[in-house]
Amino acid sequence: MYRLLRSLLFLLPPETAHHLALTVLKVSIRIPFVPVLYRTFFMPAPGAPVHAFGLDFPHRIGLAAGFDKNAEAIDAWAALGFAFVEIGAVTPRPQAGNPRPRLFRLTRDRALINRMGFNNKGLDYVARRLQRRRSRILVGANIGKNTDTPNNRAHEDYFAVFEGLHDLVDYFTVNVSCPNIGDLRELQDEDHLVQLLEGLQAINRRKAHPKPILVKISPDLTDAELDATISACRQAGAAGIVAVNTSTTRAGLATPATRIKRIGPGGLSGHPIKRRATEVIRYIHEKTGGSLPVIGVGGIFNPADAHEKVTAGATLLQVFTGFVYEGPGLIKKLARV
Repeated sequence: MYRLLRSLLFLLPPETAHHLALTVLKVSIRIPFVPVLYRTFFMPAPGAPVHAFGLDFPHRIGLAAGFDKNAEAIDAWAALGFAFVEIGAVTPRPQAGNPRPRLFRLTRDRALINRMGFNNKGLDYVARRLQRRRSRILVGANIGKNTDTPNNRAHEDYFAVFEGLHDLVDYFTVNVSCPNIGDLRELQDEDHLVQLLEGLQAINRRKAHPKPILVKISPDLTDAELDATISACRQAGAAGIVAVNTSTTRAGLATPATRIKRIGPGGLSGHPIKRRATEVIRYIHEKTGGSLPVIGVGGIFNPADAHEKVTAGATLLQVFTGFVYEGPGLIKKLARV
């Protein structure tokens, strides 16, 4: 059934199809019988819960950040069977992001390239959406800075979103690795990252119920850069790592090079980064002895892909591109891993 629906959606420009699917979920979940249908067809059977950074997840599978940036369809994700959803990236002020087109399908590679640029409706809008949700699904907030905020003031943006969403979400992911924000990756340097995380932790300690803070990292880091990131996370008391973000690599793609050149810059996700994502997960797990939980992301399309990530050391998993290509039936399959 989803293959037919996907064929129709793939006739549309990728961003148009994305917004259409999100709107259908947002609207349909309000129709009385629809949530029951969603749960009947897609909800995984109860299994062993997964405990990570102080939270209990009904299973391992969550929705990665970027799909529901503005918390538009939280209750729909719960009905479809996700254990958790990560919204965002959320910035203090609304921003349009990069010019369109900025989302591209590489169907021969089962991949996407995006250069969205942290497009979102801003902190206030997202907070209102979260206040209206009815389900109790665990929600993480992926937080970032506005594009026009210089790096020497970036911490102010992260602090503002952290404060504004603290009572509305279950964990935070600090996004310092998106390749579509020009100077963002400077914040992934060890000194910058420690300073940012320690500032967030200072706010966190003042709260009645501190929230886990994770860091989302790039797949393009060298081993030395990974070591520095792990060191920063340990030094600042981060609860875990989300591995990985999208990649700037274009190696080994089946899509013709001429089309790749026309598409231009952006972050690559999906099957082509599967192996690298697993390598990064394994590296972190071995370096930390499993003491720093990892949410594994990148190229998960079937249970074998999920098992590979878990075997490498991932505690939880997130899907995005795999969900686009495989549909909501994927959750039930992956939740058995």
